[in-house]
Amino acid sequence: MRITSPDRDARVPLAGVDLYDPVPYRDACQHTLWQTLREEAPVWWQKAPNGTGFWNFTRHADVDQLLKDHRRFSSEDGTILSSVGVGDAATGKTMTVTDPPRHAQLRNPVMQKLGRAMIRRCTEQLRAEVGGVVAPLLADRKGDFVGLMHSLPMAMLAPMMGIPEELREEIAHWSAVSIAPDEPGLTGGLDAHTAAREAHVHLLDLFGAAIRMRAGDPGDDVMTALTGLLLDGEPLTEWHVALNYYSLMMGAHATTPHVAGHIVTALVERPHLWSQVRADPSLIPALVDEGTRWTSPTHHLVRRADVDTELGGQAVRKGDWLCGWVGSANRDHAVWDDPYEFRIDRGSNPHLGFGVGPHYCIGALVSRAALTVLFEILAEHVERFELPEEPRHLTSNWINGMARMDVVLHLGERS
Repeated sequence: MRITSPDRDARVPLAGVDLYDPVPYRDACQHTLWQTLREEAPVWWQKAPNGTGFWNFTRHADVDQLLKDHRRFSSEDGTILSSVGVGDAATGKTMTVTDPPRHAQLRNPVMQKLGRAMIRRCTEQLRAEVGGVVAPLLADRKGDFVGLMHSLPMAMLAPMMGIPEELREEIAHWSAVSIAPDEPGLTGGLDAHTAAREAHVHLLDLFGAAIRMRAGDPGDDVMTALTGLLLDGEPLTEWHVALNYYSLMMGAHATTPHVAGHIVTALVERPHLWSQVRADPSLIPALVDEGTRWTSPTHHLVRRADVDTELGGQAVRKGDWLCGWVGSANRDHAVWDDPYEFRIDRGSNPHLGFGVGPHYCIGALVSRAALTVLFEILAEHVERFELPEEPRHLTSNWINGMARMDVVLHLGERS
């Protein structure tokens, strides 16, 4: 989605609003619509194409509560709009679609392998891996930035996940296809439905192969933690482990590459910020944090009511589907005085870019670390960025990303 900054009083007609349709997220910006909804209709009812209705929430306070309160609002039937009315086949098998307390049994052992201690141990390898991703771009001084960023999740996670070297490139490719199945540059001309199915099958096969390859070679990594895990007293099957690997890689591909792309776009429009960052690299973590809010890489997250309750003043019945629009929540004037400004000097930035509550993105620390390293490397060599043409955005109501973003680098060593 192109990110624009509407005037504070900008509004659009609410007649015919369709938050499900993915095309407006590709061709336009939803921020004026979301602002209108926050001000005039913060709870909005509509139906999915399959006829199932769902509630939409656009204010930060409501989205925050929806994501935090797992006792009232469950993740087990699915967490994105494509699940509405049909559920999720992985329910109860992956941490994404499992509620506490069972959720913690899956999450906690993995979290230990993606935490601060592991990141510190892998810092040099992470820098080398990320440097390898960006090296072709620095050498050519131009290229498809988003295309290169498809390799970033694997570069940042492979050392911690225990994925064999020989499988990494193929896993990275099919993960990218799974996120953008209608992008011809990734799918080789397959239609979106076929590409998504192929990606799903290939990824589960690849993760199964990785598990078997590592069976006799345990290590201090996510794969070893999952294969040795007991869930309700029973060991996970190979299929169960593969599904959780699939979920982790989808989460990484849904966030990190697209935050990187949108940050570069923001810097093209605000070259003075990049000059500040190059002069003071200690600002890079703040750049990454604000970039995550600014991008809101997942437009929405979905929950299902476990009880009769209310949210945002709206009565909700058990079984109702509820969608929290993260992209809207991260522009709420009730939280930020200037939500449409890209600022790296915010003292407080309670955005929901990585979610919140028990399902807060398990790879958030790794993502922040990888993005920080990426922009540290770019700050050493790139004086300014140029976009020779408008990026092509994903046709997705879920992922705020780009299908292609050509960039020209103007190099200059930092003084």
